[in-house]
Amino acid sequence: MEKTAHKSIRTSLSRKIFNICNITLMTLLTLSCLLPLVYVVAVSLSEKYYVQTGMVTFWPKGFTTAAYEYLLGKEPFWNAFFMTVKVTVLGTAVNLLMVMLTAYPLSKTNDRLTGRSIYAWYFFITMLIGGGLIPTFVLVFQLGLRDTIWSLILPDALPIFNMVLMINFFREIPVELEDSARMDGAGPLRILRSIYVPLSKPAVATIALFCMVGHWNAWFPGMIFIRTAEKRPLQTYLRSVIIQMDTSQFMGEDYGLLSMLADSSLKCAQILVAILPILCVYPFLQKYFVKGIVLGGVKG
Repeated sequence: MEKTAHKSIRTSLSRKIFNICNITLMTLLTLSCLLPLVYVVAVSLSEKYYVQTGMVTFWPKGFTTAAYEYLLGKEPFWNAFFMTVKVTVLGTAVNLLMVMLTAYPLSKTNDRLTGRSIYAWYFFITMLIGGGLIPTFVLVFQLGLRDTIWSLILPDALPIFNMVLMINFFREIPVELEDSARMDGAGPLRILRSIYVPLSKPAVATIALFCMVGHWNAWFPGMIFIRTAEKRPLQTYLRSVIIQMDTSQFMGEDYGLLSMLADSSLKCAQILVAILPILCVYPFLQKYFVKGIVLGGVKG
């Protein structure tokens, strides 16, 4: 009896130590993600003197909103911002449409879709072997899509990883529902629209979030396919400002306000404005996110 009690005490003590270590590790990981963002916020809201002398850490010094006031009046930034909004909305819609139209037939068994394995490998092989940048550029150029919004959308119209998630999710839906709908005269598109899509909200929300983040953060396609500065997406624009140090678009009539700003403050303000839309959308999709990943990745 004493040995059992002593063992439970030891187990309880080891569990407490594990919990303490686990909480400490997770706290450190959380801080490593949050502190850079807090620093960016602090720099964007600090006066020029404190930023240039390196006195800003995780709290604004000489609080000022001059960076945001200046940014709100800059046309190049907002041109890039709204271009990215259009690419994200249109690109996500195209991605979801292509994913669902492709995943629905590929979720069937071989006896319901003749040659299913051949079709599946046709798509899956692209996850292992890509066409390469030069063939993609040549194709976009020959199709006359260069310097258009479609050059940022169509090359990645069908994300294969998201298609695999949707296939696995569709397989979880009872086939009896489809058989019943067919007996009532429903065709494949009607079954997909009326049965599969409404029952797959977690997967749809998860894939939509993946696509939105992917389109919003994409900078390389804009650098390769877009020549006109006014048509560049936001991340490509920010790259030219932050990495290539191209601040010529800031030179305007607001010299007084610009003289009050540190270059770092203006860059940090742009970064925050750029990530806010995704931060606002994520909470509405988060409840579906984990469920969609788990259910979509259970079966292969």
